[in-house]
Amino acid sequence: MIGHPNRLRTIAAGATLLLLIGCSAEQQELAEWMDQQRKEVKPSVHPILPPKKFNPQPYMAADAVEPFSAQKLSVAIKQEARQSNSLLSSEINRRPEPLESYPLDSVSMVGSVTKQSKPFALLKVDKLLYQVKLGDYLGQNYGKIIKITETDVSLREIVQDASGEWTERISSIQLQEKAR
Repeated sequence: MIGHPNRLRTIAAGATLLLLIGCSAEQQELAEWMDQQRKEVKPSVHPILPPKKFNPQPYMAADAVEPFSAQKLSVAIKQEARQSNSLLSSEINRRPEPLESYPLDSVSMVGSVTKQSKPFALLKVDKLLYQVKLGDYLGQNYGKIIKITETDVSLREIVQDASGEWTERISSIQLQEKAR
């Protein structure tokens, strides 16, 4: 019985030796094939063209008026306001109200009240509550409140259309119900 495990070891060692001999023969064939391929294949590499010379051009419009400057826009608005039939003429010359510095999408209506038969809306901006009435201004487009109901505030805004003409549009702010 003692010789039996030795026999198994001898058989296992012989099988392993045969496998290694078979693998080395395959590896030798593989190495020969790779050498043959290296000799036969000649890579064709095209040379890279040298970069084109960059010729910088001086910027000639540095002294010109920038087309998107706030200065140019304010000059255009003032010119428009000087015209007697302009929608902006009365708006430019009045003192801006505090809620005109906020865009309409940042203003939310949270309620309404009636005092002495006059409607007032409660508007929330930046965690502050404002009470507004008919004729007050809000938004960045010269928005004047023209109607207040229990559920919304309507206002007339003055905006430029695609052709650059100033025109009126009606906007509204809806009552925002608190999510529960």
